Parts: sequence; C-alpha cells; structure tokens
Amino acid sequence: MHFTHSINSGKLAYVNNHSTPKVIQMKEGIVWVLGLTVALLIMEILLGRHKGVYRKGDFLILLGSFFVGRTLLAPVAIFLIANLYRLLLPANWAGSLAETPFWIAFPALLLAGEFVFYWVHRWAHQPLQHPILYKIHRTHHTAKHMNVLLDFRLNLSWFFIIPSGWINGLALYLGMTEAVTSYVLLLMLWNTITHSNFRWDDALRRHALFGPLFRGLEHVVVSPGIHHTHHGYGKDGKNYRNFCTILSFWDWLFGTLHIPDGRPAHYGLMIKSPHWTEELFYPLVRKKKPQPAPVTE
Repeated sequence: MHFTHSINSGKLAYVNNHSTPKVIQMKEGIVWVLGLTVALLIMEILLGRHKGVYRKGDFLILLGSFFVGRTLLAPVAIFLIANLYRLLLPANWAGSLAETPFWIAFPALLLAGEFVFYWVHRWAHQPLQHPILYKIHRTHHTAKHMNVLLDFRLNLSWFFIIPSGWINGLALYLGMTEAVTSYVLLLMLWNTITHSNFRWDDALRRHALFGPLFRGLEHVVVSPGIHHTHHGYGKDGKNYRNFCTILSFWDWLFGTLHIPDGRPAHYGLMIKSPHWTEELFYPLVRKKKPQPAPVTE
C-alpha cells in the first residue's frame, strides 16, 4: 500500500539484468497511477472537497510523511527487509519460484498479502491489546477528512511495519518479480480510488437493478464506501471494521465486513488528536498528557 518506492528499489536488489523491462514497467505504472492521483486531487480541490477540512498540523504531518517517509525511510526499510531475508532464509530459496506461472503467482500473492495485511491492520486498531501498534497506525485515521492525500498521511514507523512491504520483499526474494510488480501497482491504484472523496459507488449501491449485484461484489472487493466506513464513526462509520485494502473477502470471512448505505456521519477517531510531532514520530516522540490540578480543601 505505502511501499511502492521501496519495492521498486528492492526489486533492483533482488533480480538480475534480465528483469530490467519489469523495472521499467513498474516505473511506467507508477507514473500512470500518480497521474491519476494528481488528476483526482485537482478535481477534489476544484469542487471544494478540501475547503475547511484541515486542522493545524495536518500539512506538517503530510509533508513529513511524504518527504521523510516515502523519500528517505521507505528505501531504508526495503534495504533492511531485503538483507534480513538474505540473512535468515536459505540461499537456495532465492529465485526458487521464478518459474511460477503468473496466473498462479499473482493470485497467490494477492490472497497472501491481503490476508497478512488484514490481521496486522486489525491488530493496529486494538488499542488495549496492541497499544504501540495502535498509536503508530492512528496517524492515518485522526484526519477529519477523506481525500486522495490521506493515503500519504502515515507515521514514519509504519514504513518499517507495513505488511505489504514484508510480503512483497519475501516474494521478490523467491523470484516472483512480475507478480510483485502487478500487486504493488494494484495496491497503489486501489488506495487512490478508495481514499478519493468521490463516492461513485453510492449510486450503484442504491440502484434498483444493479444494487444487489454490487453489494454482492462488495463481499469480495473493497469499494470506496467500504473503506470510507473504515475511516469514520457514527452512522455508517466503523473504524473497527473493513480492514482489507483490495479484497473484502477476508473481512467477510472473519466477520468484520460492513457495507454502508452512505457516507460516515464523521471522519476520524473519537479521540483528541495528539500533537503533530507525536503523530509523525511516535514512539520516538511521546507528548505527556496534561495532569489534572490537585484537589485542595
């Protein structure tokens, strides 16, 4: 989801010169998806979807996450993951699945990647059981808005935790280059669509003929409405549901799928947002909560 730059770098570390066309293919795909993101962003701005939705510190979090996280830390993360796999896994595993047909490798990677992401993401929404993981991931959810820029709002530690990075790193080590390329590009595209402020799926869901069919499809594939629900609270907002990125199948299977009727009543979390430095740098930065004044008689 948020590992595209680093996966591209990682691929260069894992494959030989014969895979150069795949690298070019990845870069071309990234350009197309980023172009779509920019186009949607411009449309959102022109239609007033960004007006008055930001709070103090939101842009600092966004800038820090993009320039420090994606530009600097993501390549570091993939370098560490790549070398960890080389250190821990048998050498004869490297490239062992390179001959696996794409029609087998890609669905297998998609199912495995979504499965692992589902569980780590679910744990990241359990503040009592996994408080550190929760506080790292909450940065992506404390925003009171929903638009394409939200996909870039991340705590810097998340770049080292994100499950798709570890799954794709393993797949690259095993030689599944083409499947990883396709999976990463699909993740980028799907995150752009589902974080966008445009809810084209609402009309389909309400349609007399196509509505039931579309709701059936939503038991397998994540729609914008499903992911918007995950970022909201109140009516049709359930941030403790809908943990998958692409395949809602795993949510359906494990009982956490919620298909909404419309937009959430509110976006964000029902908590007071931490200082922007904690949102970006936790657990390195932890702001102390103000203590109540002592009661005197």
